[in-house]
Amino acid sequence: MRESSGLSGRIQIAGAKNSVLKLMVASLLAEGNHVLHNVPDIIDVRLMADLLEEMGVTVDLAPPVCRLSVPSEVKLVAPYELVEKMRASIVVLGPLLARYGEARVALPGGDDFGPRPIDMHLDALATLGAKFRTEHGYIEASSDRLTGTDVLLEYPSVGATENVMMAATLADGLTVIENAAREPEIADLAQFLGRMGANIRGAGTSTIAVEGVDGLEAAEHTVISDRLETATYLACLGVAGGELTLVGARPGNMEMLLQKLATMGMQVSPDGDGLWAAAHGRLGSVDVSTLPYPGIATDYKPLIVAMLSVADGVGIVTENLYGGRFRYVDELRRMGADIRTEGHHAVVRGKARLSGAPVKAHDIRAAAALIVAGLGAEGETTISDVGHLDRGYEDLVGRLASVGANIERIGSGDAKGS
Repeated sequence: MRESSGLSGRIQIAGAKNSVLKLMVASLLAEGNHVLHNVPDIIDVRLMADLLEEMGVTVDLAPPVCRLSVPSEVKLVAPYELVEKMRASIVVLGPLLARYGEARVALPGGDDFGPRPIDMHLDALATLGAKFRTEHGYIEASSDRLTGTDVLLEYPSVGATENVMMAATLADGLTVIENAAREPEIADLAQFLGRMGANIRGAGTSTIAVEGVDGLEAAEHTVISDRLETATYLACLGVAGGELTLVGARPGNMEMLLQKLATMGMQVSPDGDGLWAAAHGRLGSVDVSTLPYPGIATDYKPLIVAMLSVADGVGIVTENLYGGRFRYVDELRRMGADIRTEGHHAVVRGKARLSGAPVKAHDIRAAAALIVAGLGAEGETTISDVGHLDRGYEDLVGRLASVGANIERIGSGDAKGS
């Protein structure tokens, strides 16, 4: 998947998966016709549309536009067969409790990289007055009316912050969320809620204040660009070399990562259209630790490990957020990568080139990381189960091919390149 001339051209960055799914759910808070722009054409958006339609929302999905018509009454059950496919579904709890006072939501599924308990969501919503019980694989939630209060999150969980913030919009009084997640997607959700009439201050900081209102109205909003997609193209560029302009990218939303890439030797600069980046010659190694935003996101880590596998030197990567996120390392080793893992740490000794091999993707970011590695490998690399990409990327393979990568999609499941 690597050519000596490297990558060259412009790529349009799509709307953020981790934002648009929550924006779609937020529509449940208000009856009427909502409109979202810059919506990516990905499987997870279609899954969320299916879930909302099951609940009674009419969804007209024609990316990059999504129209959601929310009735006065919706079905208050999020069924297992839909929720188990996508962990983000758990955030329907907050809006349903806030507007209707009850919900029945299946315990969530999602990517297979270890458990991510939802106790923090339930504990935080319970602080507002919600009651929960779990039986037959479902969370049964109820509340006469949520009441604003101080909510201290044990950890700055993005999902828990989103759930509480949405619930608090219709709660009685003031809710103050301390140790809130600071991700750009949180601020994007708050902006949409503000357009609906919510009174929210401090989104994007560790303290968010939400003054409950009596009701919200349907609104129109443009989804922020996807910083994880941006990071993926930057990683591909770092390995393959060349120059790219990533149209619509927001450098301010990924400053820590851009600093690391600059330390490795990549040139990155804000551009009128988004972000310009160039990589000429072999990059150097760095040490990286994942941390909550504004630190290095855990979803960046597979991409960074793939880059380090062909960088000059030794890099140590530490995972501080989730266990079980080194599964893709065995696949990189099949390509000749020199990576040693111990607990939450990976020591990566860079090689000049990897060796193309058949490998298998276990989740979205692992699939992307294997593409990055393939661009730095001699010979042909074939990635199976690459369908994971379709959950979070809009035609990643096609867009890479359009800027010079020697890569193609084989049917619906595999990708290969040399």
